[in-house]
Order: sequence, then C-alpha cells, then structure tokens
Amino acid sequence: MVQVTTYDSAGRPSREVLSNEIKTLANSLRTLHTTASSPHNTLPSVPPELLEYVENGRNPDIYTREFVELVRRGNQLMRGKMNAFASFRDVLAGEMLAAMPELGDDVALVLEATGGKVGGAAEGGDKPASVDGVRA
Repeated sequence: MVQVTTYDSAGRPSREVLSNEIKTLANSLRTLHTTASSPHNTLPSVPPELLEYVENGRNPDIYTREFVELVRRGNQLMRGKMNAFASFRDVLAGEMLAAMPELGDDVALVLEATGGKVGGAAEGGDKPASVDGVRA
C-alpha cells in the first residue's frame, strides 16, 4: 500500500495531477503483480552466461557469435563422425560379403536400413566399399 500526504503549498492543480499519477502507479503495480505471478505468462529464460557477459560490460552480440561458432564446430565434428561411421559401415559390409557370402541378404537389409548402398558407395561419398581390391 502506498500512502502519500500532500500539503496545499503548491495549489490545487498539482494535487489532482499527483493524485492521478499515484492512481496510475497503483494500477501499473497491480498489473505488474498479476502478470508476474500468473503461471501462464512465463518469461523467456536467459542463460546465466549471457547475464554475466552483460554484467561485465561486454557486448551480448559477441556471446551470441561465439555460441553460434561453438555449435557450428560441434556440428562439423558430428558430421565427420557420421561420415566416418558410414564409410566404416560400407567397408564392413563389403568385408562381410567377401568372407561370408551366405549373409548377403542380411547385409543388404542392414545397409538399406542404415542408408548404405548394397555393393556401392557410402551415402554422400563416391568411393566404392572395397578393401585390398575385394569389392562388395
């Protein structure tokens, strides 16, 4: 509750203005309280690292740029791992077909389910699945 005492030293018009301002402030505080305490109106979460950046006087755009670069590097690393595993999958399939031709149907099913090509190249690559001249 806000309590204000005014004296008639400034005249009548300022008392009305002050009264209206106090009423506006009270309404604004009431609206703020209902908005803040409502479970449906959640504020966006801000990473604590970003808040620390701003508190230290640094530009938040720098934080965003560094974060994007970090994510890009992680994506490149993951893409490299995916390509390596795809290549390994195709080489392994070729070796299994060469060593155990009776598993050809099973190898073909696994290759189709994982995006490989039967007796062909790795997904996205142009090298055939072969080791020491033995081709799948």
